[in-house]
Amino acid sequence: MERKDILSAPFVKAMEDITANMYRLGWDERNGGNISYLLSEEEVAAYLDITRVIRKIPTGFDAGPLTGKYFIVTGTGKYFKNVKEDPETNLGIIRIASDGTTADLLWGYRDGGKFTSELPAHLMSHIARLSVDPENRVVMHCHPTNLLAMTYVHPLDTCEFTHTLWQMSTECIVVFPEGVEVLPWMLCGTNEIGEATAEKMKSARSVVWALHGLYGAGKTLDEAFGLVETVEKAATIYMLTAGLKRVNTITDEQLKILAAAFKVTPKAGILKTK
Repeated sequence: MERKDILSAPFVKAMEDITANMYRLGWDERNGGNISYLLSEEEVAAYLDITRVIRKIPTGFDAGPLTGKYFIVTGTGKYFKNVKEDPETNLGIIRIASDGTTADLLWGYRDGGKFTSELPAHLMSHIARLSVDPENRVVMHCHPTNLLAMTYVHPLDTCEFTHTLWQMSTECIVVFPEGVEVLPWMLCGTNEIGEATAEKMKSARSVVWALHGLYGAGKTLDEAFGLVETVEKAATIYMLTAGLKRVNTITDEQLKILAAAFKVTPKAGILKTK
């Protein structure tokens, strides 16, 4: 079977572009941030011999529900700014092996590296999102500057945090009507924060890691990126106005009008009822 050049694959090109954009926006300084993108076997087989396993890498937890699933994942210690120039070193394509605790490396990590240390958190979030949305394919983690700043000066209550973000821009309640979930500071790179994030991912596509960053999920790279963009834009407006007297605001009644007009259901318990 003649296969196409993996470097021409749309999913590789999309990862190159999205990581370059995230770095350009300052969301993924140094080696901060990571992305995992669920691929179909057909997508991968068009470019790679899926029977050829380069090496096996422990996943760090039992990802049994994802056995046989394929992912393209950013590498640990890799800088997003370098992905476009050298995707084969900074990205990898893996398949979750039948034991659930190892991954078959099919392409990438050319320098002997491996996937992001946050892979357990990613896979746990994929399991959670797929349980409520079978079309969810993307989980991305980044450090949006103003959202991170907001977690230092705003109460971390999920409802209060969501309400503030909704009020910052007309589009917010339309883009993330389920709100954002908020976790207190936790040690990153652990299964504990992965489990806590996955639990939150059952009810929302965005989870704020206080004093650290954001996890966003979506059906496509564009959708997940757009979700992060919108949350960060709202946080930016909040930080620009937080020290000023607010003369105008989007009211709860106006938020209800927006939700009705765009046929979305806002997270319960946030908007005031008369």
